[in-house]
Formats: sequence, C-alpha cells, structure tokens
Amino acid sequence: MGETSAFPAANPAAAIPRVYNFADDILRRNLDAGRAGKPAFIDPRGSWTYGELAERVLRFGHVLRNLGIAPEDRILLCLTDTIDWPTAFLGAIKAGVIAIPVNTLLHENDYRFMLDDSRAKLLVVSEELYGRFAPLIKTCPHLRAVIVSGADGHGHGRLEDLLEAASGPDYTAPTTCDDMCFWLYTSGSTGQPKGAVHVHANPRLTADLYGGPMLGLTESDLVHSVAKLFFAYGLGNAMTFPMAAGATTVLMPGRPTPDAVAELLRKHAVTAFFGVPTFYAAFLASAAAPARDELRLRICVSAGEALPADVGRRWSERYGVDILDGLGSTEMLHIFLSNSIGDVRYGTTGKPVPGYDIRLVGDDGAVVKPGELGELQVRGPTSAVMYWNNREQSRATFLGEWTRSGDKYIEDKDGYYIYCGRRDDMLKVGGIYVAPFEVEGALLTHPDVLEAAVVAWPDENRLIKPKAFVVLKPSAAAGDKTAQALKEHCRERLAPYKYPHWIEFRSDLPKTATGKIQRFKLRAEAPD
Repeated sequence: MGETSAFPAANPAAAIPRVYNFADDILRRNLDAGRAGKPAFIDPRGSWTYGELAERVLRFGHVLRNLGIAPEDRILLCLTDTIDWPTAFLGAIKAGVIAIPVNTLLHENDYRFMLDDSRAKLLVVSEELYGRFAPLIKTCPHLRAVIVSGADGHGHGRLEDLLEAASGPDYTAPTTCDDMCFWLYTSGSTGQPKGAVHVHANPRLTADLYGGPMLGLTESDLVHSVAKLFFAYGLGNAMTFPMAAGATTVLMPGRPTPDAVAELLRKHAVTAFFGVPTFYAAFLASAAAPARDELRLRICVSAGEALPADVGRRWSERYGVDILDGLGSTEMLHIFLSNSIGDVRYGTTGKPVPGYDIRLVGDDGAVVKPGELGELQVRGPTSAVMYWNNREQSRATFLGEWTRSGDKYIEDKDGYYIYCGRRDDMLKVGGIYVAPFEVEGALLTHPDVLEAAVVAWPDENRLIKPKAFVVLKPSAAAGDKTAQALKEHCRERLAPYKYPHWIEFRSDLPKTATGKIQRFKLRAEAPD
C-alpha cells in the first residue's frame, strides 16, 4: 500500500461555480433556508441570529468602502471570539477584501512583522488587545486606519459605531472560487511566520468533505470550540462547519480554562465539542468538570497535537462519547486524516478523510511500505496556494498537488496512521508549534544564563511541553529560586505557551565537534 487514495469518483471542487464568494454563499444558504431568525452565534453580549449576522456583514463591507479599502487589499484582524470576529471576517470576504486573522497571544514584534509583510491597510483589534499594537500604528507604513472592537476606541473608530452609521445596497464582490480569500499565518516554526494563502473555495470544501460527512452536524446542534477562531482548526469548528449546517455556535472570548468551559457547558446544552489534547487532559483532572448527566455531548473532536490514548479512553469512560482525533494543518485548512464516528482507534490518527490522498515518504523521497516510518504528505482540494512573499518555503512545502506536513507517521496493517513526531526539532504545545531557538533566545537574554537548549518533554499526561537545559554563568547559583526567575523571564518575553515548564541545570551541554548542541541526546533522556 504506502499511498492511500480516498478521492471520491467526482471532484468535490467541481461543484463550486467559477464565480463564487464564500461569505455570500455561507450566509445566503441560511437565509434561503428560512433561518434568518435562528441564532448563529451566542457570545457574552447575547444571541445573534443569521439575519442579524448578515446585516452586520453587509454593513462592515460598507465600512471598508467608506475607508477606501478596495478589493484585494489586506486587513489584519486581531480579535477575541465574539460576534465581531465573524462580522469582520465575513464582511471583508464578501467585499472582496483579504481578511488576515492573527493569533491573539503574540507579542509586538510578531504583529509588526505581520503588518509589514501583509501590507495591511486596516487593523481591526479588540479593545483588550489594543495595547500590543499602540506602539506600531504610527510606524507601519501601509496602515491607513484602525477600528477597535469594544467600549473604548482609544482614539479610533469603534466597530459598533461604524456599523450603525454604515448603510447601502447589498453588495457582493464578483470574486471567483480561485481568488485569494484570506490568509492564515503559521506559528513561525522555521523563523518568521509564513502567510498561507487560501482561496474562496477552500473553506466551503472543508465543510463539504469533513464538517458534513465526518461530523454529521445539523441545524439542531449547539457547538463550542476551545480552539479560537484565529486557528485554522477553530475557524472550521466554530464558524465554517456550524454555519454550513445552520447550527449555533457558543463563543468564549476569554481563556478557555477547565473551570470556564465547565461553566459554559453547564449553561448551554452543547452537542458538538472541539478541543485539543492538553485541554481534554486538564478538564479530566479538574474538580470543576461536570458529571456525565450534566452534559449533552454527542460528538467530541481533537486536533492540534496527537491525542494520548489514555486521555481518549478516560474521556470515553467518563462521558460516554469518543474523541475523534484528527490531523490538519494551516496549509490544508482543516482535518484531512481522522478517526470517525463508530471507528475510533485510540493511539492512531485514524484514516484519510474521503476527498484526500495520503502518502508516507522516506528520506530517499520514495513512498514507504506499511509499517515503515515516513513523512506524511497530503493531496486534496483545500491546500493553500502558496506562502505569501516566500517562494523558497512555498516550493519546499507545496509539491505540485502534494503538501508536506512535516509529521512522521507509520501506516499499520489495517490502514490506520500512527503519529511518531516531527521531522525536525520542533515542539507542538497545545496545538501550536514552538521553535526551540526562540525559547533559548529568551533564556539567553537573562544575565545569569550562559547556554540553553530546549527540547520536547512529556508531562504526566504524555502531552508535550518545553523543557530547558541551562548552563549558568559562574556567578549564578542553581536552584529553585533561579529556575523560577528564568521561567518568569521567559513569560515576559514569549507567548504564554512557549515558556519552559521545567528547567534543569547542567554543567555543560552535549555538542558536536563544531560546537552545535545535540538536542537529540537531551530528548533521548525523556521518560518513555
């Protein structure tokens, strides 16, 4: 075998017309189905119907035109999960403007790069995130305007005020299925983030191939996703899939702690739940976790990192519903390899989603046999067309019809795929890639640190976190106080998920003859 073909007889992309606008399609199908009065989203401000969402989307398009933002211009969205997120995202797309939602957990330098790289002309930012952009606004040469979502506009236009003042006839940009629709920046695993460019057909196809057939969502479902909308995973979970089915999504703008999610699940009868392994493990360990009879879950999904088999089994035993573990990527937009309802094998990532091909390739470039380790490559109609302004990485990742995942897998004798790790030294923490050199760089800015190496390390739930091996300068003393100081030092300079959870002091680090740190030797010390 070695290469698994799952394409249906008909090309799913052929069903999408040449002249096509994703935002118009996803809204119109609900209005035409008579769902104008049905809730599309619920957030802390209240319930928002499909009709109200369509009106907000239309008005946002007029806001863009009033600001001189033209089709194919780019706008950066740094928004928490409220009704304003789909308003701005779909509003831009309907107007033919390129929406670029970004991670809300990053630091000033990340946002500076993305604003400069994308040449975004407009920033739409949540009030509570504005402080990270304030120093950048006057120094980014392409930025023309800022809109703030929230009560305090910080001297800029408030989104709600602008929507209320905007009016005009219904307008949908005459885009094609192959026009640029939105970008998603990768997490910068090989240096600077890369802007994966997706076209209008892609989100529709993720719903046609995965959201509908694999999950069976209907308009009666109530959906919640721990993964936020700015992730490719969260975008499908909390917007594309439920809207394609006419379902309702409950949004949480804040941090999804086990306690906060438990409260949400008790308040709302959520039927479709999307999480990541780190969250499932934390939820199971939480004293606030609801009892089985308090929940109405019928389907649970996991992605972002490999789901430990024990976590899946314990969840199934407690709540009576399996977790469907799957693999997706920013480049492919959503899940293309997955366990399925009635066919869950914990410890594997399941089988290819119908509509996608999978092949495992060895170091020699040849397709490997079942039972042999290979890098996973995927072929399917939802692949990004390129990384913006990065031809070298585009050529290395997008190999004609095939896209490299960077993940190492083995296909077992029954056709299930078993995750074995990354092809490089990357860590994946809570579903987000972390570059060791970035964490090491933060450690090295501390005056007590001489050398540092960061590797992937499993916690008590077999979930991967960063561990740092540190060589201190002679003047510094190793101990718990110093370790805590280094952690706090990193927390101040890195996104929260990147700081080292453990710090081990060493007198030296393993190195090659040329002085390169041999991280693989440190990783080999990790418990099995």
